[in-house]
Amino acid sequence: MGHPSRPRDAGHSVGQVAGFAGVTVRTLHHYDEIGLLVPGERSHAGHRRYGDADLDRLQQILFYRELGFPLDEVAALLDDPDTDPQAHLRRQHELLTARIARLQEMADAVQTAMEAKKMGINLTPEEKFEVFGDHDPDQYAQEVERRWGGTDAYKEAQRKAASYTKEDWRRINDELDAVHGRMSDLLARGLPADSPEAMDVAEEHRLFITRFHYACSHELHTCLGEMYVADERFTATYEAIRPGLALYMRDAITANGARNG
Repeated sequence: MGHPSRPRDAGHSVGQVAGFAGVTVRTLHHYDEIGLLVPGERSHAGHRRYGDADLDRLQQILFYRELGFPLDEVAALLDDPDTDPQAHLRRQHELLTARIARLQEMADAVQTAMEAKKMGINLTPEEKFEVFGDHDPDQYAQEVERRWGGTDAYKEAQRKAASYTKEDWRRINDELDAVHGRMSDLLARGLPADSPEAMDVAEEHRLFITRFHYACSHELHTCLGEMYVADERFTATYEAIRPGLALYMRDAITANGARNG
């Protein structure tokens, strides 16, 4: 016994397909016009209607469009005579796996940005790059909060940072670079770290922190100096300015603290 013939009005109208596929009628008309998806059935009145094969093809089209493929590439993929349905599924699985990995990377980046906001630096990524270059001031946000989140100094630094504009950060960076430059010059000239000149620059550094970030006592400043040597990340920053500068900074800060103790 054969299968019953399909009624002439079987299939779906363009409006129905647009509704359940989540696209506009205009989009379907465009796909029809360019030959990407031409409905294969007709109603008794001669109107085009979408059959099961058309809906399968539409699903494929929408999948590739979702992944950013231009229409001409979608057409080439779907009409490749050497590609069978199983091959499409394999390709789609590979593409989805790659998309999932990319989305996870994006989610991680957003999470990092959310955590970075705890530092209070309210600049766009472009502005941060302009001001800080390759150095990301937010990269230690979690560690900073874990170490000092409950202190008054942290709260003051966060409040001040949130108020600074791109121009403020540029000025702050320039001032800090100048302080580091003066200390580097003293090291290059061979002056001892406990010389009055080096201690004076160490005091400038302490006052810089107090002015732009938080009230930095001599005791706290001495702790920072120790961190410049103990933490390899800080050490690397100073060593990049001039070899030996991290230790020289630490010793000058320590001497200045003792001078004012």
